Amino acid sequence: MSKQLKLKIITPEKLILEEMMDAVVVPTIEGEITILPEHIPLIGGLRSGDIVGIVKGEHIPMAVVGGFVEVKEDENKITNVIILADFVEFVTDISEEEVNKAKAKAEELRKQAENKEVVDFEHFATELERSLTRVKIADKWRTRKYRK
Repeated sequence: MSKQLKLKIITPEKLILEEMMDAVVVPTIEGEITILPEHIPLIGGLRSGDIVGIVKGEHIPMAVVGGFVEVKEDENKITNVIILADFVEFVTDISEEEVNKAKAKAEELRKQAENKEVVDFEHFATELERSLTRVKIADKWRTRKYRK
């Protein structure tokens, strides 16, 4: 059996995933990186995009918005990838209807953000980024093969 790493993804609401993987692709602020077993320790910021877990040749894509990634080895010499994210959603959970809703919400938020009297601009910016990321990642993975 080849070496694997442990991927753990957590949002403020819940534990999204905890599973052994062969590799993980993560969108960091510095660029996209692939983490393999025995990766050097690191801590980095995440940008919006897609996290892709790879296990037995299957891809497990997820949309992510903001957060941090930490890579470290535990006492059993297993590489642990811990992702603390503001928002994560499996591509399989993003339906065509939800993509259309996200597009409509993004457009609505864009119009609201143009109104200079809106007090909570930060909230609108966060919601807009979340909606646009869902659309972008759903479109990206629409024609690709991945684990359901």
